[in-house]
Amino acid sequence: MTDKIVVLVTTNGVRQAKRIARALLDQRLAACANLITPIRSLYRWQGKIAEDRECLMVIKTTRGQFDALRACVEKLHTYSVPEVIALPIIDGAENYLSWLAESVAKSAE
Repeated sequence: MTDKIVVLVTTNGVRQAKRIARALLDQRLAACANLITPIRSLYRWQGKIAEDRECLMVIKTTRGQFDALRACVEKLHTYSVPEVIALPIIDGAENYLSWLAESVAKSAE
């Protein structure tokens, strides 16, 4: 088991996803964010079943950055209850996991 995680976030579209991804990268809260669009989401909301086109963000980071990442997403997101789900990365290519860790580490710039 590693300290690396994948965070899933859905947004109302690519524009919002790009804005959030750039903020996460600028603050070194994420190493990478993939934007997958369009996706079709069906979900229960306010007692009804809703259906929307959305953009799925697949964000790679470390467990230590999750709380700050979540706070950043919640601040920038337009949904009142944004999806922010962390999944563990059990194992991976050593050079990729090292790059991920270096990308989110605070540098002494």
